[in-house]
Amino acid sequence: MSEQEELKKKLKKAAQTIISAGPMPFPLTDTFIKILEYYFTDEKELEFLKAFKIKKSLTMEQLQKKLKEWPEEEIDAMASKIAQKGFIFNQPSSKGLMVYRLMPIVMIGAFEYEFMRELPKSGPELDRVKAVAVLYDKLMGELVDSVQKNYDTFTGALGKQNPFDRTVPLRTTQDGTTIEIDETIGAEEQVLPAQTVEEIIKKYEDIAVGNCFCRQYRETLGEEFDIGIDAEVCFTFGKSARHVIQQGFGKRVTKEEAMKIMKRIEEAGLVHKAFHNKNDIMKDENSICNCHPAYCDAFRLWREGAFPILSSCFYLSQINQDACVGCGTCVEKCPVEAISLNGDDKAEVNEEQCIGCGVCAHFCPENAISLKGGQRRVFVPPPRLKT
Repeated sequence: MSEQEELKKKLKKAAQTIISAGPMPFPLTDTFIKILEYYFTDEKELEFLKAFKIKKSLTMEQLQKKLKEWPEEEIDAMASKIAQKGFIFNQPSSKGLMVYRLMPIVMIGAFEYEFMRELPKSGPELDRVKAVAVLYDKLMGELVDSVQKNYDTFTGALGKQNPFDRTVPLRTTQDGTTIEIDETIGAEEQVLPAQTVEEIIKKYEDIAVGNCFCRQYRETLGEEFDIGIDAEVCFTFGKSARHVIQQGFGKRVTKEEAMKIMKRIEEAGLVHKAFHNKNDIMKDENSICNCHPAYCDAFRLWREGAFPILSSCFYLSQINQDACVGCGTCVEKCPVEAISLNGDDKAEVNEEQCIGCGVCAHFCPENAISLKGGQRRVFVPPPRLKT
């Protein structure tokens, strides 16, 4: 076997390990291998990744048992090297013990970190990023094909999982009016996670902001977006923020700076999606994505048939039928296609599909939409494209 064949064999094993670290059922294809070839050319890196075949989070002591001839300094240096590529999360636990976690290629992993950072403007590195973006686009197409071929099995399994994110609603309309909220369940009756982005920001001393990876990825592919706000809208908190800052994926910001950016995000009507440690909404938030349906993969991959909408939601849109004029703005703006016009040309909400993001209320020119409180789990399967 030639050196090239041996390297490809090891890349294939690394790919299997990386796929098993994430929630998305990527097929093991040549495209996946080609993506890894842009990140890993050193067999020592692949040997390091092999240590995570069974457990995806390991301490230094556990790594030393698997990498028997590696000194501690070499293990730590290799972890740092691969962390800069987005495949290792190396931060101490709350007890101060350093933990090395293998990241998936997508959600949340190397793809997000690759396109979250400031991208090169020219030269060989820009060529590399463009080539990787094209391969990721092809990989997503292969994911769609795989999901559609195994649609019932895939949607059935994901339908049993905890939500991937939590929707935090917008609070004001375009003219600055506070969106009316009917809290059917009082705070004294239910313990709730932070219900506004301001509450979340106030909780953390370590905050980082980076570029929207979905938007930068799409722009690298040649798409253009004019939504009235720049790409710097992706927030991380606590341990995740420290990792993002250390690896150069984003920059540290103060609470005041974060609040100012969030105000611009609210004015643009982006969807706040909070992510929690271990997908448990009662644990700390680690990040907030601020999403636009034109480029956000959470929405695009759903529309394209690859992935469901699966979110914890605490609000539901309500439309005042007397105030609604049937202009269709909410129908156009809803990121999950949960609103339609009825026979009377009045807007109606599909309650099973609404994620309570408040975007419809934000853009409604008649202020005819309010939010109703109440925790829900929203699962919307991707459309079935093939029979």
